[in-house]
Amino acid sequence: MSAPVSVTVRAAAKINLHLGVGAVRDDGFHPLATVYQAIGLYEDVTATRADTWSIHTIADAGIDPDGVPDDETNIAIRAGRALAEHHGLTGHAAHLEVHKGIPVAGGLAGGSADAAAALVALDRLWGLETSDDDLLAIAADLGSDVPFALLGGTAIGTGRGELVEPLENNADLWWLVVPSDIGLSTPQVYRKYDDLAPADAAGDAHPAELVAALASGDAGAVIGALRNDLTAPAYALRHDLAARVGELTGLLGSGIRVLLSGSGPTQLVPYADLERARLAAARLTEAGIAHWLAPAPVAGVHVVHYD
Repeated sequence: MSAPVSVTVRAAAKINLHLGVGAVRDDGFHPLATVYQAIGLYEDVTATRADTWSIHTIADAGIDPDGVPDDETNIAIRAGRALAEHHGLTGHAAHLEVHKGIPVAGGLAGGSADAAAALVALDRLWGLETSDDDLLAIAADLGSDVPFALLGGTAIGTGRGELVEPLENNADLWWLVVPSDIGLSTPQVYRKYDDLAPADAAGDAHPAELVAALASGDAGAVIGALRNDLTAPAYALRHDLAARVGELTGLLGSGIRVLLSGSGPTQLVPYADLERARLAAARLTEAGIAHWLAPAPVAGVHVVHYD
C-alpha cells in the first residue's frame, strides 16, 4: 500500500473514578493513585504531510476553542516533534487538523487526547512502527494524562498518573457530563489542596474497593466507591460549582452522585441504567442546563481514516 497523505485518529475524553492525592513531593508534584476511565466524547486529529508544522482547530457546538493555541506550543505539535526526535528524524513536519468534541480546560484531558491522537496519526503517516512501550514513554514526557489517552478503557494510574496499567472492568456506566463556562486552573486547585490537606496526606493509597467493584461488575458499588480528593479545594475556589451540586440533586434526586472531573470544573453524574440516564438528561434539558450523555468505558486511540 502506498504511503498515506493524511491519517485521522480518534481519542476519547478521560474521567477519574478515583483521584487520590498524596502530599506534595520535593519536586513539586503530588503522588497520585487514580483510576481512569475513557468516556464517549472524542477528539479527531488529522495529520497531513507538509513542509512545516501548522495546526488548525474546529469544535463541535457548545465547545469554545478560543483557549486552544494555534502555534507550536500546542501539545499536539509538541507530540509530533517529540516523536520525530525519538526516531532521529529531521525535516519531518505535518499540518494537524483538530476537531474538538471534548470541552476545553474542563478536567476531561482534551489536550492529552489531542497529543495521543497526534502521536498515533503521525506514526502511521510516517510509517515509523513505533512500539507501544516507546509511544507510552513519549506520552509520559508530554503530560500525566497522555499515556492513558493512548490506552483507553479503564486503568489505574500511579506516579503523577503517567504510569498506567489496564484494569479488569465488567461494569458499564452512562455519564451525564455537565460543563462550566468558566475554566479552573489545575495548579491553583493543587495549591488550594496543599492549603487544606494535612502535610502527611496519604491519598495515594491503592483504591482496593473500587478496583474490586469494577472487576465484579457491580455498577452500584462502583458508583458508591467514586472519590476525588480535589473536590474540596475546587469547590472552595468555585462556590458556584458547590452550589451546582445542590441544583443537580434537586433536579435529579437525592440519591445521585455528583463527581468532579479531575481538577474541574466539569461535573459528572453516573448511571448504571441507560433509561434512567436518558430521563435525567431530559430533566437537564428542560432546566436549560448544558450537558452531554456519554457511555463508558470506550476504547483508546484508534485510526478512523487513511487517505
